[in-house]
Amino acid sequence: MIFGDSLSTSYGIPVEAGWVNLLSQRLQSQHANYQIINASVSGETSLGGRNRIEQALENHRPEIVILELGANDGLRGATIKSIYENLATIIEKCSQTNASVLLVGMQLPPNYGATYTKKFQAVFPQLAEKYQIKLIPFLLAGFGHNHDFFQNDGIHPNETAQKMIAENVWEVLQTMLNTDKIAIKPDQP
Repeated sequence: MIFGDSLSTSYGIPVEAGWVNLLSQRLQSQHANYQIINASVSGETSLGGRNRIEQALENHRPEIVILELGANDGLRGATIKSIYENLATIIEKCSQTNASVLLVGMQLPPNYGATYTKKFQAVFPQLAEKYQIKLIPFLLAGFGHNHDFFQNDGIHPNETAQKMIAENVWEVLQTMLNTDKIAIKPDQP
């Protein structure tokens, strides 16, 4: 289950071009018996996610939760403590249902100063270490500072960037998949 914000809802681009759909196609092409459920909400904050995680877990009963929240909190200047606590609660709720969590880290533009952005960025590895969960350090790694890969708003990745996001997620997600459920096809000559 993808539990995120507009970065996971294909904001401003066709849904089929978004990284979540690309990831789903990759799983299907490798005969995975996994189904991706996208429970992301555009504009979602960590508090919003905290308020709806229990229902999402009950409705979907995921084995793995890809937790991609916090960016909107950071862009709104939420306290680092509240972001940390909200994400920690979501992780704990997932653990209570035996769902493994893949935490997705983010970085912010320097709008709120170097101290805030550094503390914000540190939240994700701190949580990953505390809860011993997998971490993608930066969802937009490889292009996050290149404006050519963003829509006109300068915030949301464009269609071209979606393949890179899917690859960033896949790199870590594949280590979490039950090998009994996936058969990776060898490359064809």
